[in-house]
Amino acid sequence: MAKIVAIANQKGGVGKTTTSINLSAALAILGHSVLLVDLDPQANATSGMGIEQPKTTVYDCFTGRISISEAIISTKIKGLSMIPSSVDLVGVEVELTAAPNRERVLRDLLENLGENFAWIVLDCPPALGLITINALVAAHSVLVPVQCEYYAMEGLGWLMSNMDRIRESWNPLLELEGIVLTMYDSRINLARQVSEEIRSFFREKVFRTVIPRNVSLAEAPSYGQPALVYNSASSGARAYMELAGELLNHGKTSTR
Repeated sequence: MAKIVAIANQKGGVGKTTTSINLSAALAILGHSVLLVDLDPQANATSGMGIEQPKTTVYDCFTGRISISEAIISTKIKGLSMIPSSVDLVGVEVELTAAPNRERVLRDLLENLGENFAWIVLDCPPALGLITINALVAAHSVLVPVQCEYYAMEGLGWLMSNMDRIRESWNPLLELEGIVLTMYDSRINLARQVSEEIRSFFREKVFRTVIPRNVSLAEAPSYGQPALVYNSASSGARAYMELAGELLNHGKTSTR
């Protein structure tokens, strides 16, 4: 049964898509079968994997036009498959307005894929709309990328509150997989201070691995590649390999 992890933070620009792409690639490189699902209408994970103008997308799955298995495409990385997104996804909230159990659409779709993958990674949009709610209802856990900046704790507080609401209404078993610090620069005093504050408050829920601010992580999407393919020797690529190893060692692969 697949472990479903939502990569989420209601604050934009914190490295959600970079984490989704590179963590998925790292898990696949380590020998696991992985499905990356792009749930953001901006489709940055899709373009970041080198997929242009896909014929079918996750939007077609939400609206029942195709089965979810028909939307899966292979990537250039062995063991890593993907369901792409497109700008059409912005229309999902309107199309599902009157749908029964509209918060559970993605969960029902993914239940049909559980035996085919070890990990399903959901790249969420930076807002708590219906798409993100679907992701949190479908997920077993949430991994939260956080940039070490002034408003980091505020964004985390919003997300934790909304996770509580999701547990109360739809998904009582939803866990916090962990918080990963991204775009970290140890030369900046504020980054060090925010890192210490987050670790002090969330303790063991913060991954030891820190994702550095790195040129290869910034450049790789424009080449349609994960950083692990673009420059596997870069500090950013190595950090995501370490994060994948740490995630695998969590011992949380049991699913509901």
